[in-house]
Amino acid sequence: MELGRSEYSEKAQIAINNFLPRLGKRKTIDTITDGLSSRPKQISSMFLYDTTGSNLFSQITRLPEYYLTRIEMALLQQLAPKIIGLCGRGSDIVELGSGECRKISLLFDCASQSALHSLRYVPVDINPEEIKKSVGMLITKYRGIQVCGVVADYTQQFELIPRDRDRLICFLGSTIGNLTDDMRRGFLMKIAQSMAPGDRFLVGMDMVKAPYLLEKAYNDSANVTALFNKNILNVVNSLAATDFDLSRFEHVAFYNTEYSRIEMHLRALENMTVSSPRIGQRFTIKKGELIHTENSRKFRPEKTAEELHSAGFTIDSVVMDSNRWYSLYLLSKSGTV
Repeated sequence: MELGRSEYSEKAQIAINNFLPRLGKRKTIDTITDGLSSRPKQISSMFLYDTTGSNLFSQITRLPEYYLTRIEMALLQQLAPKIIGLCGRGSDIVELGSGECRKISLLFDCASQSALHSLRYVPVDINPEEIKKSVGMLITKYRGIQVCGVVADYTQQFELIPRDRDRLICFLGSTIGNLTDDMRRGFLMKIAQSMAPGDRFLVGMDMVKAPYLLEKAYNDSANVTALFNKNILNVVNSLAATDFDLSRFEHVAFYNTEYSRIEMHLRALENMTVSSPRIGQRFTIKKGELIHTENSRKFRPEKTAEELHSAGFTIDSVVMDSNRWYSLYLLSKSGTV
């Protein structure tokens, strides 16, 4: 999908490219089928973010219990002048899992008007509506900015992200904690290998802390996270024609000390059978059975530094809040500084 000149600014150069169809509907169905057939059952967290899920997550980031976004934005504001100073003219600012544009706006706020005209913002997200929404806000606020939106699953289609200019690749929100350990290590290596000498990688990581603080952030008093988690069943119903009934499940989130991660699950409130004419299969779910929907890994500074170095990065800067709850790492490719 291509968008021409924007109605907001004659100088705006906007393009949004949708690469998700390349993955194919069959692969999506297979992912859902494999997850529901596994023991324990699981649904990939990528299915959390349809338009409803994205809106609910935006509400979560503003909840008093959800400290991650507030701290990360404060750290980003602190680091933003340095980051923009490292972005040469004609650079790309790539945001993986871009969602809404509150965080990236903190970087653009530090750029001069002439610098803005030379920068290109590359939001990467699986939700095209979210990209269009954020692009509309950005081109209104930052006159003349260039945008090249990429609708894609960055874990499988990273190579489709433009790499014809120097890049600042941003992976915020501790989204990297949603990947399994093996996926995370492989993904970090893929990013490092793709980077040129002038590139930087900015990644946010939520740190290990008292379990009650972590569990409170994922079990908010307004139950928004519960709605967000249960909405994944609506997404699966839409994609795979399953007949999940959301009222027959409850949200469960707890800290797994062994794996240093928050786990989100949906617990069945009764015995049931879920069927789908599209899949041609029936799934039996017992009362009390859990469907695993998301992990959110928490990190320790020493082990994180070792992992980043092993993946091929040099740590240029690390900023943390005073409680050491959250960290922003600014990285370059090893051997290029």
